[in-house]
Amino acid sequence: MVDQRRTERLDQPRAPRGFRLPRIDQETFGRVAEGIARGMGTANFLVYMTLFLTAWFLWNTLAPANLRFDPYTFTFLTLVLSLQASYAAPLILLAQNRQADRDRVALEEDRRRATLQKADTEYLAREIAALRIAMGEVATRDFLRSELARLAEELDEAAERRRKLERKQQHREARRQAGGEPLDEPRDDLDGDYARDGRFEG
Repeated sequence: MVDQRRTERLDQPRAPRGFRLPRIDQETFGRVAEGIARGMGTANFLVYMTLFLTAWFLWNTLAPANLRFDPYTFTFLTLVLSLQASYAAPLILLAQNRQADRDRVALEEDRRRATLQKADTEYLAREIAALRIAMGEVATRDFLRSELARLAEELDEAAERRRKLERKQQHREARRQAGGEPLDEPRDDLDGDYARDGRFEG
């Protein structure tokens, strides 16, 4: 007795005593229940059940009396159908509960994805609005094209004026070399431009 008390420790829980039920894997049992409920909800099950009941009725009605195991009130058949219904209802409820759990998880995942998509959409909308505001201060393609076209026209006009002045200058030098006196021609705007460029002074 003393040795037994010494072996017992107060800092450890006692082992459960009595009869213990076997542990059942809930996932495996749930999959089996879903398979049964899915099979019971098909047309094949109804056809096979109808054939089984018809054979039961015919055998216990038309067979010889000594071979009938369930005579006319069909008490044993009633018991079998009651057992089937008593097990089918919990299995169907279990399958529905598992489906409801999956639907809940799928709904939460859809809600999470919808929230992320909404946040992404709002972010992209803000970015597009910022780009539009920034583009209002940036030169557009049409504006750059018009400015480049205007600059090209100004350069062409300046080049044309330079060519005219160079031809006029060459004509004056040719007259001087030929011994002729240069004519006093009034200067025009082209002469002034040419003089401002530094290539010709009056």
